[in-house]
Order: sequence, then structure tokens, then C-alpha cells
Amino acid sequence: MVPADVAPTVIGLGTDLVDLDRFRMVLARTPGLVDRLFTPDEQAYAAERDDPTERLGGRFAAKEAALKAMGVGLGAARFRDIEVVRADSGAPSLALHGSAAARADALGAGRWLVTISHTDHVAQAVVLALTPPVMGAAADREARA
Repeated sequence: MVPADVAPTVIGLGTDLVDLDRFRMVLARTPGLVDRLFTPDEQAYAAERDDPTERLGGRFAAKEAALKAMGVGLGAARFRDIEVVRADSGAPSLALHGSAAARADALGAGRWLVTISHTDHVAQAVVLALTPPVMGAAADREARA
């Protein structure tokens, strides 16, 4: 069990769903939208598929879920300022930039848990914003022991 003075605190929880058929139509109708919403790395990851919509839809859902976890709505940060990154294991996480990073800093959010899933028709993401672990007196005692 993690001591209470070391454990992170939950800042917020967000979730979002994306209708992939509708998202595919929007992207086809407005091709410049991909550049406005997604970083080059996100676009490259999605382009590895014949149909990048599932991966882009999942990342869009994660960006909206991150805004909700920060207690704000659309327009509070640029979507490209919320980047979905992948660990070597494939696990998604967030890298925040610009206005999104400033908002997260103001809330004290320094750690993100992200899950993305999809079917043929829907992409879903859930984001948990957490404070970074605080090394308190108990952790200091353990470190010196």
C-alpha cells in the first residue's frame, strides 16, 4: 500500500465517445482539420493504418476527455496542445503543451492515466488527471533507511 503522503490525488476524470463514421465524414469534408487537431507524431501513428480514423478518433476522444478531467470544455486549450503519446509498451499517455500545460499546472495535475478503446463504429477514451506523487516524511524515512 502506498502511504497517504506519497500517493497522488485525483484532480479530475474525463471520458468521451467519438462516432467514427461521422468523424470520418468530417475529416473528409475538412481535410485541414487533421493538422489543426493532431500533432505530426499523432498523424504519423494514425497513418500506419489503411483507415487512420480509428486512431485519430481515439486520440480526439482522449483530448476531449483530458479537457473534461481539467474541468473545462472545448476552446479552453488548443487540441494540438494535448498530445497523445505512446510508451514503448504501447500504453497511451499525455504530453501537454502551451495553454493545456498552463491549465494543468494551475490545477496541480502532473500525471495522467489514459485508456483508449474502439469498435468499428465508436472510439472511447477515459482520462484521469492526478497530482504527481509527493515525497513526504514517510518517503524520506524510507529513503534514508
